[in-house]
Amino acid sequence: MFITFEGLDFSGKSTQIKLISEYLQKQNKNVKVFREPGGTFVSEKIREILLTKDEIHMSDAAELLLFSAARSQLVREVIIPALEENCYVISDRFHDSTIAYQGYGRGLDLDFVIKLQNFAINNTLPDVTFFIDIPQEERLKRKHSNELDRIERSNGDFYNKVRDGYLKLCKSEERYFKIDGTKTIEEIHKMVVKKIEELEKKRNDKNAEKS
Repeated sequence: MFITFEGLDFSGKSTQIKLISEYLQKQNKNVKVFREPGGTFVSEKIREILLTKDEIHMSDAAELLLFSAARSQLVREVIIPALEENCYVISDRFHDSTIAYQGYGRGLDLDFVIKLQNFAINNTLPDVTFFIDIPQEERLKRKHSNELDRIERSNGDFYNKVRDGYLKLCKSEERYFKIDGTKTIEEIHKMVVKKIEELEKKRNDKNAEKS
């Protein structure tokens, strides 16, 4: 199963990924966790550039292409092989992040951004995408100003556009599962577990029908 987590910075994705990966491992599942950008030698080098804490100028087009390049390498080098080995692959962000951040947030041509992502992921769509939704006010409460990377330093208007983009994706993509990110960590974890168990049951039922 390919599981992705999406949301604004400081929405709690990393915490939930840690919890669900530990939960699945306790069930003797083979689990592999990746973060974006990153996960390969090439992707980690690109990450250093994209998320630097230094003040650098980068065009929106360059940002889009670098995220896409890192993702393309991650998919082909590690995600596809892991799925072929029947692993549970969990990714902290995936192509939806670029659609939300660079497409809606930066205002780049949305059709082009989507086409580029389809090429980058090589038809490797998640089985489920958990969108942990927090309002702008909550994001501001949680952020740590002394450790912000280049993108986290973006203004509030940018993040409002990103969130609107995610909400539109929620309505258009059936694989999306929206969660109120202001709920407690345990409440969110239980919702994630329940959804994955539902998907597992559906998959097992289908396999049983085929056999």
